[in-house]
Amino acid sequence: MMNIGLMQGFAGLSLFSVLLLMGLGLAIIFGQMGVINMAHGEFMTIGAYTIYLASHLAETHAPGLVQAYFPFAIVLAFGLAFAAGWAVEWAVIRHLYRRPLDTLLATWGLSLAMQQVFRSTFGAKEVSPTLPDWLMGSWAPAEGLDIPINGLFVMALTVAVTCGVLIALYKSRWGLRVRATVANRLMANATGINTRRTDRLTFAIGCGIAGVAGAAFTTIGSTGPTSGSLYIVDAFLVVTFGGAASLFGTVVSAFGIAQTQSISEFFMTGSMAKVLTLSAIVVILMFRPQGLFAVKVRK
Repeated sequence: MMNIGLMQGFAGLSLFSVLLLMGLGLAIIFGQMGVINMAHGEFMTIGAYTIYLASHLAETHAPGLVQAYFPFAIVLAFGLAFAAGWAVEWAVIRHLYRRPLDTLLATWGLSLAMQQVFRSTFGAKEVSPTLPDWLMGSWAPAEGLDIPINGLFVMALTVAVTCGVLIALYKSRWGLRVRATVANRLMANATGINTRRTDRLTFAIGCGIAGVAGAAFTTIGSTGPTSGSLYIVDAFLVVTFGGAASLFGTVVSAFGIAQTQSISEFFMTGSMAKVLTLSAIVVILMFRPQGLFAVKVRK
């Protein structure tokens, strides 16, 4: 019983990793720009399909690289999602600042369009990449306790990305501009910070992180045109529950939601586990509507 509980908890950690990567991108975008990006899940799908294409190309043209392509494909997934986010901010989002309802509708329409592009390009059926052998199998630290190696890899990737975001946010010039913009946009403009350029770079980085989430997702599930949309509600819950613009809150919120849902699914159906999780979040937000860890912002 103890081993079953530990394995169920580890399954929750795998879900936590994907939710955290999705939530990090959303927290950066929503926290700084106030943009409700309903197409965030589709940027995750871009990353997932990038891994699939890299796997297919490696199998077809360079079989010897099948065991080594995955880390490079993750970097490529970030790059393609970053470029797509940069283009979307330039073409659509920059015209809709300070109009949150319009950004919601525009990005929702964009998500539907991107899903149709995925459907036309890759088909409606779900696909899965060929993972390297070193990602397969499990680690058995004790008899009866099997921990999937791909889950361990996803957790390590999540820790690396989270640490990278925190270091960039608090130790780089980009992070300084982001924090200044969040604290007081008018004052940041007055001190010479190009907030428009900062917004574009921030949006692109958030989308790139979603691409990494898609790459991680391919190790634990198959990819379809609507795969990203299945996680967008949970990702928004993570950001709202943790506190907008609070990265620490995003981490705590993702962990709590993932573990509650995973452990609950062991005792009840998946639908009831989702209802229990949502009910708990609603009750907590009734008493703390600003989220678990709210960031002080100057008006």
